[in-house]
Amino acid sequence: MTTVDLTNCDREPIHIPGSVQPHGCMIVCDAEVVTVLRHSVNAGAFLGLRTFELVGRTLEDILGGPAVHEMRNALARSSAPSRAGLMPRHQVATLGRSFDVSIHSFKGNTIIEFEEAASDGPVSPLEFARTLVGRLSAVTSPSQLIESAARLLRAVLQYDRVMIYQFAPDGSGKVMSEAKRPNLESFLGQHFPASDIPQQARQLYLLNPIRIVSNSSGERLPIVPELDGAGEPLDLSYAHLRSVSPIHCEYLRNMGVAASMSVSIILEGKLWGLIACHHYSPRSLPMNRRIAAEIFGEFFALQLGALTQKQLLLAAEQARDFLNGLLSSASHVTDATEFLGRHLGAFRGLVESDGVGIFIDGEWRAEGSVPSATFAEELASFAGTVCEGRIWASTSLVEAMPAARAHADRFAGVLVVPLSQIPRDYLFFFRKEFVQTIEWGGDPTKTYPSGPHGDRLTPRQSFAVWKQTVAGHSRAWTPVERELAESTRRTLIEVVLRQSELLADERNKAEMRRKVLNEELNHRVKNILSLIKSIVAHPLAEGATIEAYVTALKGRVEALAVAHDQAMRASGGGLLRDLVAAEASPYRAVDAAVAIEGPPATLDARAFSVLALVIHELITNAAKYGALSVPGGRLAIEWSRSAVGDCEIRWSESGGPRVAPPARQGFGTILISRSIPFDLGGASDLDYRPEGLQAVLRIPVRFVRWDGEDRLAPSPAADPPAKTGQPLAGRHALILEDQFIIAMDCEDMLLRLGADKVEVCSRVEEAMACLDRALPDVAILDVNLGSGTSHAVAERLAEAGVPFIFATGYDDLALAGLSDAATLRKPYSLAALDAGLSRLLGKRESGT
Repeated sequence: MTTVDLTNCDREPIHIPGSVQPHGCMIVCDAEVVTVLRHSVNAGAFLGLRTFELVGRTLEDILGGPAVHEMRNALARSSAPSRAGLMPRHQVATLGRSFDVSIHSFKGNTIIEFEEAASDGPVSPLEFARTLVGRLSAVTSPSQLIESAARLLRAVLQYDRVMIYQFAPDGSGKVMSEAKRPNLESFLGQHFPASDIPQQARQLYLLNPIRIVSNSSGERLPIVPELDGAGEPLDLSYAHLRSVSPIHCEYLRNMGVAASMSVSIILEGKLWGLIACHHYSPRSLPMNRRIAAEIFGEFFALQLGALTQKQLLLAAEQARDFLNGLLSSASHVTDATEFLGRHLGAFRGLVESDGVGIFIDGEWRAEGSVPSATFAEELASFAGTVCEGRIWASTSLVEAMPAARAHADRFAGVLVVPLSQIPRDYLFFFRKEFVQTIEWGGDPTKTYPSGPHGDRLTPRQSFAVWKQTVAGHSRAWTPVERELAESTRRTLIEVVLRQSELLADERNKAEMRRKVLNEELNHRVKNILSLIKSIVAHPLAEGATIEAYVTALKGRVEALAVAHDQAMRASGGGLLRDLVAAEASPYRAVDAAVAIEGPPATLDARAFSVLALVIHELITNAAKYGALSVPGGRLAIEWSRSAVGDCEIRWSESGGPRVAPPARQGFGTILISRSIPFDLGGASDLDYRPEGLQAVLRIPVRFVRWDGEDRLAPSPAADPPAKTGQPLAGRHALILEDQFIIAMDCEDMLLRLGADKVEVCSRVEEAMACLDRALPDVAILDVNLGSGTSHAVAERLAEAGVPFIFATGYDDLALAGLSDAATLRKPYSLAALDAGLSRLLGKRESGT
């Protein structure tokens, strides 16, 4: 027989061990459940049968007709080998005893398993399942579900340690949550290599979702005969009593584990992970609780899948909103490198990474743990050889690009997003080496004793082996992350293409502007001279002196110079009010001829310079031919924000000469009517009414900022939910409660109220032992503990000056001498516990 060791454990045929565990027995019949073909060697003794040969006898001869009839009915109810027919506490009349019976058919054999029936508790597993499922139906996130499940299962199943264990794509795993006895070391957050659970074991977890090890030191009871007439061993893939691999038993013993149970977590037909339970003394879970655990495992998987999908949809929605906002903000961006460089932090939130960098037109912008600009150019050249217009990812860039080894301290994996069809521009996401990112849940230097055959896999020893296999690799890039990267690629390509189109458009417009520059300059000089002439010719107000006229004239010419200077210098944009006021200032002092009204609005440089020309032209025309050319004329300039955020400017003249549309369009008229639509994509609507010119100018929202807002800034986050007080911040709490579910709830509440450490006890003796080790800062005591009261613990706490609260379902507190103690009426809420503790600790601190 081949010895199983670390070199071949991944090939061990664990589905045909030829033996069963000692906490039950097995009888194997033909497909019709008539004749016994095989049995475990302990079957006769376990069932209390007379000593005779079982093989070849009929099952009815052994167990009686009624029992076999019920077993056949149970088998008929079984839809598949993984859904065995179950008969909890089935009374076998001929034997005068009750057994937990499981029956399934596989490969032409009917396999019947017998276990001792539990002597107490409900027969139906539904009460356990209802408790387990009901407690988790209100969770709202995968992390909350994973954290709560371990604590809930330990409370109901009463194993010493319960863990939620998740598999990585490479078969390694991590303990995601844990509930344990206080004196046990923690495995929370620790990683385990794929070899701890070999491939064939993971396959069996898919076939048979629940696995019991009743005693890691127990004997293996053979099945006789070992081979059938065709020379084949018995396939026990779906049997609960299937004996355990010797190397796995040794693995458990090395950790001090005497018994275990695991429930498979299967998502979309794949093994996501396990609910792993450890016990430090031999233990076999009764069938009713085992069924409840299996039901819970299926519910957990469904709930986890739903919450994960909900989380993914939310992430996708947030990514879509971010990318849409990015695209909208980039509608008139002419420097894509600078624009995208400002959003690098947001990209890191889009695809989880340790660093992100963007390489466009030979320029490198980066944030986080990234390579240098020198290597970035080399990396971009490499990306051009592997991307071919599609995203490319690796968990170990060194394997494809040896030159990356010099930067191994900064990153190991890379996700490359090409931003053009030609090899030139790229967005890079970087991840550090996986081993660097591991957080230990316990002491990484701790070791366990070796087994009788030398060193075997243990959590610490295995990690050293596993660490060598993953060195130089990052965490894998998931399909969801790749899809987000692809969405990012499509969006950023559009940004880069828009930049190219805008640059080409700007070049064309620049050429056109160059052609009209001389004409525009000549026209503006003539306008200024005409405007000065109009100002000089403006009649004196009745009774005004020459000195007053000179002073007013001087002020108007200076205001005109200010307006001209502002229009020429506003390279970074400016306030709309400042622009209008500067252009209109030569006339505002004359009988309040010009009225200006509108909310604060800032124009960018492009819109400011275009609008300065238009306003100057309009006000020049008003001074030469319109409302400002005669005494008593009025001009109103108002602006407001439209429903979509555009700036709408209304120009209204009145009291001037009669107005008629111009017979021909000169340069000034063309400038007013066409420059805003052409340069900004807005609108200029002119209405030459007889009583005065009316105009509406519309500046698109992308050129406007209202009241100091930043259009590129993300929306503010919603206010965080109101928090409970933290009366136990940094404190040590003790719970004495004999009901597991109530104790679990109380522990959760105390942790939420800030407790640094919570010890949970169910008996007075256990609580006294805790007090011997260390006094808590506060205690919650159940009055009635079933077999007694918490009176003695309360007295001990009172003597030590430790404040405590009695939790009781009684109307009166019947504890002599303690009638004035603080109490909580069951069931109590988090708010009630918060208030009670705050009052109790407040009195203690005030000395009352």
